[in-house]
Amino acid sequence: MTVLNVTKENFAEVRASEKPVLLDFYADWCGPCRMVSPLVDEIAEEHSEFTVGKVNVDDQPELAEAFGVSSIPMLAVMKSGTVTARAVGARPKSAILDMLKG
Repeated sequence: MTVLNVTKENFAEVRASEKPVLLDFYADWCGPCRMVSPLVDEIAEEHSEFTVGKVNVDDQPELAEAFGVSSIPMLAVMKSGTVTARAVGARPKSAILDMLKG
């Protein structure tokens, strides 16, 4: 499965996903974001049971604000349209998967 580029235009589709959703809020200039990004990509490729998307906070400030993003990288997990977990800062892949499965 590929990683979705999440925008305010397609967010309704992402929120309506029947699968758990992992959202990675990032910016291109953010060093820790560049550490998390490959892990998010791997999860998308290896786990088709999840919907995985990335939100560029510079391009999508409305979504960042809606999720209360004050620091990046921020990961959010949504199930049935509701945020069930969130984490700020770089996380190992195992911790990200625990968020999704928890």
